[in-house]
Amino acid sequence: MWTSPSRRTFLKLGATAVVGATSLGSAGTASAAEPSRITRLRIPTPAGTFDAVAAGPRHGRKVLLLHGFPEFGIEWEHQLRALAAAGYRAVAPDQRGYSPDVRPTGIGNYRLDHAVGDVRAVADALGWHRFDLVGHDWGAAVAWIAAAKHAHRVRSLTAVSVPHVGAFAEALRTDPAQQEASKYMDFFRQPAPLPENEILASGPPELPGVPPEKCAEYFRRLSEPGALTAALNWYRANDFAGHEQRVAVPTLFIASTDDPMVAPSGVEATRNWVTGPYRLEILEGIGHNIPEQAAETTTTLLLAHLASVCS
Repeated sequence: MWTSPSRRTFLKLGATAVVGATSLGSAGTASAAEPSRITRLRIPTPAGTFDAVAAGPRHGRKVLLLHGFPEFGIEWEHQLRALAAAGYRAVAPDQRGYSPDVRPTGIGNYRLDHAVGDVRAVADALGWHRFDLVGHDWGAAVAWIAAAKHAHRVRSLTAVSVPHVGAFAEALRTDPAQQEASKYMDFFRQPAPLPENEILASGPPELPGVPPEKCAEYFRRLSEPGALTAALNWYRANDFAGHEQRVAVPTLFIASTDDPMVAPSGVEATRNWVTGPYRLEILEGIGHNIPEQAAETTTTLLLAHLASVCS
């Protein structure tokens, strides 16, 4: 998601990726000696081929990480490297609309149920029967629903910034603070190309915790034909209603005190939507962009949560 004025400009970095592919060091060059190197993947599914980035040994415990708007899979760069160093196999796909080969036309193709289906399809393509699921922003919304629907496959959930979709929908209905915080969505939901033109004319923004080169790269990739419309179609297609299944898997929810898009009511109410082991961590003085603004803390909490879930 984007903030009121600052979300009307841009953000972070994506990547391309074949199940198998090239090893990249931090500078983007081959680096076989680096244990936490990031690899580009392309993941074929019935919906199309997803670009992704991955790190870690192929035999390691599987972790799937879902980005938000307007990020790409490389949002999780810090976490990918740390997971790899700890022996996990971590994959962060560019979600539908962000991967050029999974960019269907039509707003309805961006309903959350389709993105949840993508989680299952990507896991199937990777040969993952069981995996841990991590999501931020829209990725968190997808992850909440996927963890509820596919508890037999999702070992644990780590959701960042966005509450359980049921709690968030309730806050949108009843909490003036959340209604005010979500007004930026009205701008994004205008018919194309009205918001697209304004966003693209604004250029890359400066965002807390995001290096300028990442902001520029996100802007460049979302400036490609059809990319921004597809990303905004997530807003046009979804009102967050109808996703009321509770989550039974062990869950970590990382929220923050200075998030301009998420009011405390939904964060607090999320505990009512989790029936399994649940932990809430609220980071002081951090905004919406938790995985990058508080990269070390996010990674530490994620690794501890994964270590606590053994089944």
